[in-house]
Amino acid sequence: MTPPHLPPRQFLLKAQPGIRVVVRYRIEDGLTDALGYLVTTTESSCTVRTRTSDVEIPLGLVIAAKEVPPPPPPRRGQR
Repeated sequence: MTPPHLPPRQFLLKAQPGIRVVVRYRIEDGLTDALGYLVTTTESSCTVRTRTSDVEIPLGLVIAAKEVPPPPPPRRGQR
């Protein structure tokens, strides 16, 4: 587990691929989050595998990042 007190860029550079993360970053109209599994991190970007796609995020746009717990198990259908 990566220490949560690191600045976001350092956290992502030290984090092990495969951990579940949430990354908040700047977009044209404000901010957005990517929630998923960290695929890779380079000196300039990180890639997060969300439910719908892999999202490559420039580290210069990241304002927050942290490890999050695994998703809850799927719920059973209602009877």
